[in-house]
Amino acid sequence: MASSIEDGARKGRGLSQALTAHPSYGPLPALLLVLTAVTGVVDAVSILSLGRVFVANMTGNVVFAGFALVGAPGFSLSASLFAVAGFLVGASFAGTLITRSGGDRGSLLRAGVTAELVFAIVALIIAATSGAPGVSHGTSAAPHAFGPAIIDAIASVLAIATGIQNAVARKLAVPDMTTTVLTMTLTGIGADVRALVDGGPGPGRAAARAALDRRLLSIATMLAGAVLSAWLVLHVSPLSALILATALLAVATAGATLAATRPAPWRIPKGAA
Repeated sequence: MASSIEDGARKGRGLSQALTAHPSYGPLPALLLVLTAVTGVVDAVSILSLGRVFVANMTGNVVFAGFALVGAPGFSLSASLFAVAGFLVGASFAGTLITRSGGDRGSLLRAGVTAELVFAIVALIIAATSGAPGVSHGTSAAPHAFGPAIIDAIASVLAIATGIQNAVARKLAVPDMTTTVLTMTLTGIGADVRALVDGGPGPGRAAARAALDRRLLSIATMLAGAVLSAWLVLHVSPLSALILATALLAVATAGATLAATRPAPWRIPKGAA
């Protein structure tokens, strides 16, 4: 029993260090996990209260736009197009931040999450001042939370925010921490499990276990964000879920700002200018 407790404590310390003090990525994994939770939160808001539209998953929006073009009920072509356009604007803006960061990961993440927080606040203000049922009622009581114009506005602004997030996460290139897409993460789990089953003890098995832990944690984090946000949207109000997203982004911004004030090797990856 004592040995099991010690092994668990050791594993906990190892996971904590991998998230907050990784030799190659520093605190980036932990901060990107917060942004992964934000993705679950905002997509729950968009699907459940903005009609059938994603603000972080553009694959879904392209498909939804196709459904809307042939007249499938319940799909908004304008909301999907506004979201795609907003995402492209956000990704383009992130390109400017990437250039200005000069390869400094700490500065890039700080600039990216700060900008994302600003756009989340704008979306929150739009929702809060709309006077729509989504300000004070859950969608289980008021299915039509916002009007079409407000839906398009909120979808586009949140998509700008997640476009920034996606582009910054892509540039940071922390394995299994894309923050918005889990398809490849789920694909990798199969390979990790096979490596653990077939491989003997050694560095390969340890690496597979570490990768599996990261991937499972990313999935669990997005799921937790979606579950909590969905409950808020359904039973409290969509506005409360937007407040949650904004609060998470404020935490990420504070963490990124603190990280960017401390010189460390992880901030400039090998090979960067």
